[in-house]
Amino acid sequence: MDVQEKIEKLRKEIELNSYLYYVLDEPKLEDYEYDNLFHELEKLESENPELITPDSPTQRVGGISEKFNQVQHKTRLYSLENSNSPEELKKWYERVLKEASPENLGQMSLFDTTPKDIRLAVELKIDGLAIALTYKKGVFVQGLTRGDGVVGEDITNNLKTIKAIPLKLFEPVDIEVRGEIYMPITSFEKLNEKQIELGQKTFANPRNAAAGTVRQLDPKITAQRDLSIFVYTGIINGEFKSHFETMSYLKKLGFRTNKVEIANGIDEAIKIINKLDEKRKTLDYATDGVVIKVDSLQLQNELGFTSRVPKWATAYKFPPEAVWTNLNDIKVQIGRTGMATPVAILEPVNLAGSVVSRASLYNFDEIKRLDIEINDRALIKKAAEIIPKVIKTEKTNNSKPFIMPENCPYCGEKLIDIEGEVAKYCPNNKTCPAQIKGRIEYFVSKYAMDIDGFGESIIEQLVNLGKVKDYSDLYYLTYEDFLELDLIKEKSANNLLNALGESKNTTLSRFINAVGIRLVGKESADILAKSFKSIDDIKNATLDEINSLEGIGEKMANNIYNFFHNEENLSTIKRALDAGIILDNPYTISENLKLKGQSFVITGTLENYSRDEAQSILKSLGAKTPNSVSKNTTYVIAGANPGSKIDKAKNLNIPILSEEEFMEIIK
Repeated sequence: MDVQEKIEKLRKEIELNSYLYYVLDEPKLEDYEYDNLFHELEKLESENPELITPDSPTQRVGGISEKFNQVQHKTRLYSLENSNSPEELKKWYERVLKEASPENLGQMSLFDTTPKDIRLAVELKIDGLAIALTYKKGVFVQGLTRGDGVVGEDITNNLKTIKAIPLKLFEPVDIEVRGEIYMPITSFEKLNEKQIELGQKTFANPRNAAAGTVRQLDPKITAQRDLSIFVYTGIINGEFKSHFETMSYLKKLGFRTNKVEIANGIDEAIKIINKLDEKRKTLDYATDGVVIKVDSLQLQNELGFTSRVPKWATAYKFPPEAVWTNLNDIKVQIGRTGMATPVAILEPVNLAGSVVSRASLYNFDEIKRLDIEINDRALIKKAAEIIPKVIKTEKTNNSKPFIMPENCPYCGEKLIDIEGEVAKYCPNNKTCPAQIKGRIEYFVSKYAMDIDGFGESIIEQLVNLGKVKDYSDLYYLTYEDFLELDLIKEKSANNLLNALGESKNTTLSRFINAVGIRLVGKESADILAKSFKSIDDIKNATLDEINSLEGIGEKMANNIYNFFHNEENLSTIKRALDAGIILDNPYTISENLKLKGQSFVITGTLENYSRDEAQSILKSLGAKTPNSVSKNTTYVIAGANPGSKIDKAKNLNIPILSEEEFMEIIK
C-alpha cells in the first residue's frame, strides 16, 4: 500500500468513526484509539504536504449552528493537541525544546539555572463549552461560542444570565477572555431528576447539559439552570511576561479562574498531573484532563501554531474511570437503518458523575470476543467520555449464555446478514416501529432538520398511534393530533406546530442529511450540496458522477445512487417538499475556475484579507490552499512578517507573490 492509499484509508476510517460518534451517537473507538488514528494521519500529511486536501479531517475544526447570529472571532480559537500518556507528553516537551531558539531558552528556566528545563503552567481542563467574552471599558458586550474556531454563535443574552460571568469588571479595560462554561455535577443530577419527573429525555453528562442549556433560544431557560465558568486565558494590552501573570490579573479583574500550578520541566508537570488525577474525583465539576502550556508568553509567540493547534500547549487526557457491576440481561435494539444492536442491562452504578444502567455491546461478535454472558460481573467505562461500554467480564455461579434472537423483537421479521458487515439487520424498513421511530428521531435531530420539542416520548407516541410512518407525515400533523398525546396541552401543541413550520426553511445539505441515506452524514451531505445545486440534480446524477466526488467512497456512492432511484424514497421527498419545505443551497458553484489545478500557500499577515477569506476566494476559483510549501506549490503569497515558508519557497524556486499581485490575480 503506497502513502496516498494509506492516507485515504485513514481519512475514511476517521470520518466513519466521526459519523458513528457525532451522527449515530454510537462510537466504536475509545478516545485514545481515535487520537492514534488522527496522529498517524497528521504525521503522514506533514511528511507529504502535497497530499493534504481541504476535506481531510486534519483541516476541520468544530462546527456552528444556524440558530444564532454568526460572528467572526477577532483571533482564532484553536484546538489542543492531545497526549494520552506520559511518554507522549515528553515527546511534546522535546519538540518545544528543539524549536525554541537557544538565546531565549536559557531565559525560560524557572530558576535560570539550566536551559534544559522551562517553566510550564499546569491546570485542569474543564469538560464544558468553550466561549469567548468581549469587554469594552470593563463592560461585557458580547459572548460567542467557539463554533468552528473562526466563526462563533452570538449567545450574549444567554451568557448574561450566568452569575459567575461578571457584567462589569473591577477595572475599565478593553479585553477578550476565553473560558469554559460548565454545569456542576450536583446541578446536573438535579436537572436530570427534573427531566425524569417531566417525562423528558435526560442528559448524557454535564458537558451535554451545559452545551444544551447555554444554546437555548430562550434565555429564561438558561437562567433556570445552574451554570458556571472558568476563564483560562485572555487577550490583553499589558506588559505581562507569563501565562501565570495573565491569569493572576484576570482573577484581579473579577473573573473566575482555576488554580494554575507552575512546573520546572516536564517531570515536575507529570507529578502535578498525577496529583490532580486524584483530586478531580472530589470536585463538583467534570474534568477530562489537564492542559500544559509553556508559561513564557515570549516563548509562546516564538513557537507559534500549526494550522490546527498551538505548538506551545497540549492537553493530557485522564484515563477513563471504570467500575464493576452486575450484568442483569441483554436486550436487542433496532436502529433507524435496521441494525440490531445488543445492549447490556446493568445493575445501576455511578460512573464518572452519572448513574449508568445500560451499556452498548456494539454487535454480536463483540459478545463472543469478550465472552459476555447474562449475570456476569461486568467492568464498565465510558467510551468517548459519554457512552458506557463493557470492557471485560467475570463469570458468576448464575452466568448463562446469551441466545442470539432470530427475529426482530419489534416486528417479528427474521434478522438477516449483510455481506461484509458483522451486524445483523431487520429488513422490514416499511413497518418496523423501531426503524420508523429511529428515522424520525434522526430527521428532527440537531444536525438534520433541527426541530425543537420532538423528544423520544412524543415520537414514540406518534409512531405507535400510526400518525407518522415516515418523515413527510410530520408536516401533515394537525393541532388535534398533538392534543391526543400524553402530557401535551394547547401551548405545547402550538409550539410543536410552530417548530415544524420554522423547519420548513432549511438548507439542501441539512435535508440530504435528514432523509437518512445509509452511510451519509453531515459531512457527506455537505459534499453533495457543494457538488449539486438541487435535489433534482442529485437524482439525475450518474453513479460515476457521484463516485468521482472527493470524499465519497464507492459504498456511499452506491447508497446515494440507489436511494435517489427508489420510487418510494422519491415519493416521500416529494410529499415533504409539497408540504412547503424550501431548500436553500448557500454553496454556489462558481463558473469562473481560472485557478483550477493551481496551489497557493499563504504566509504572514495580509492587510486586506484574513487568511481564511483569502483561502476561500482562491478555493472559489478552483485553487487548492495547502498550509505547507512543497514542490507542487504554484505560488506563495507573502504578507507582513512571513515565516519560514518563504525560505522553503526560495529553495524550491517557487514564485512569491505580494498581496497586490495576489489581488491582481483574483480581480
